Amino acid sequence: MSARVLVVDDVPANVKLLEALLMAEYFDVISATNGKDALDMALSQSPDIILLDVMMPGIDGFEVCRQLKGRVETRHIPVIMVTALDQQSDRVKGLEAGADDFLSKPVDDVALFARLKSLVRLKMLTDELRLRHETGRSIGIMEDETVEDYRETSGARILVVEDRRLYAEKICTALNEEYDTTMVSEPEEAIHQVGSNDFDLAIISLSLQNCDGLRLCSQIRSLDETRQLPLVILVEEDDRNRLMRGLEMGVNDYVLRPIDRNELLARVKTQIRNKRYAEKLRTDLEASLELAVIDPLTGLYNRRYLSSHLGNLIKKSAENNHPVSLVSIDIDFFKSVNDTYGHDAGDEVLKEFGRRLANNVRGMDLACRIGGEEFVIVMPETDISFAYTIAERLREEVADVPFELSAGKGSITVTISVGVTAAEDPTESSSSLLSRADQALYRAKDEGRNRVVTKAA
Repeated sequence: MSARVLVVDDVPANVKLLEALLMAEYFDVISATNGKDALDMALSQSPDIILLDVMMPGIDGFEVCRQLKGRVETRHIPVIMVTALDQQSDRVKGLEAGADDFLSKPVDDVALFARLKSLVRLKMLTDELRLRHETGRSIGIMEDETVEDYRETSGARILVVEDRRLYAEKICTALNEEYDTTMVSEPEEAIHQVGSNDFDLAIISLSLQNCDGLRLCSQIRSLDETRQLPLVILVEEDDRNRLMRGLEMGVNDYVLRPIDRNELLARVKTQIRNKRYAEKLRTDLEASLELAVIDPLTGLYNRRYLSSHLGNLIKKSAENNHPVSLVSIDIDFFKSVNDTYGHDAGDEVLKEFGRRLANNVRGMDLACRIGGEEFVIVMPETDISFAYTIAERLREEVADVPFELSAGKGSITVTISVGVTAAEDPTESSSSLLSRADQALYRAKDEGRNRVVTKAA
């Protein structure tokens, strides 16, 4: 996973050490030696994550973090404080300033990279929402963000999964002053609770006696209705291997035992703020774009939104040296569906195809209907080979499962032709990318339809 990391430390040797470690793992590294430069570079260089020392002349790391989290432009950038300070009070102070984690020197390389990759992966999802918000704002249908969008956490609902009653009661007592907390001890009950209630956060012990806590986290992550639910795991100090595995599978944060009440509260607040911010972006996007840029028949984005969003995405991906793939789709012989069964049946086919398309793309992908029976998928952070795999999976699902028609008209078999390409040249225009995807689509039609064809740059 490639990402741009801003390293902030006033000791050159520390900067060089972190640069060497990060570059060996193919991270793009930039550096600053004081707080002012760090704040300036966070604005101008748009890093994906910041490794921030605390003890610096002038503006210290705590204040830098507070200022980063107080600005709309940089609030979403994850911050890991890396410092020689090792007191619990320092750790809590950093987390309360807005840091996403606090690692003491000397830093364990495995722990550092696991946390880096976890935070970058989560940031990518937020970045995609922010980019769509910016697209909406640029065409005049979305309001500007404000810092207040991030702050409120009161009244959040939290699920605590812990089968040792004394520990569970201690956690709930710490949280109940500000949050609505539900305590369960059995994994089956936990799955039922998260599926039937709108929780803002789940705290899961990895020391459950009759269940693998990581497996429970995986089950929650696999459910559509809880995929975005923030997960915080409770980990024993000597259980680092399972902590690393948890971060790799998408757990949002962790608290080491013995649990410090203030650290728990700080980490919980950060996760609830992040969730509510992402939810606000999604809600604003849905409400503001529905009439302007949503296709009313399929619920997918329309050509107008694609035109604005694709150019922004190509530019951003070029800056970060990430590929963008484009999938162009046409329903085969769609005119004959209208001619044989009527336009109402044709609309049913389009709606059902839109549903299947939406179910076969990831949260960061953009699915659009650009006219008639023509559709496009924009896939950020995706090379052409993986985009082909997704397109082939969609083609098979469409061809293998008949489309049911209402009014006693039975079912019909539908197939699609698909063209796939990718933007890897930083000067690529959106029109050029669309044109190349269409060329691949035309080849798929010429070669017999019901197939996927790729065309490289």
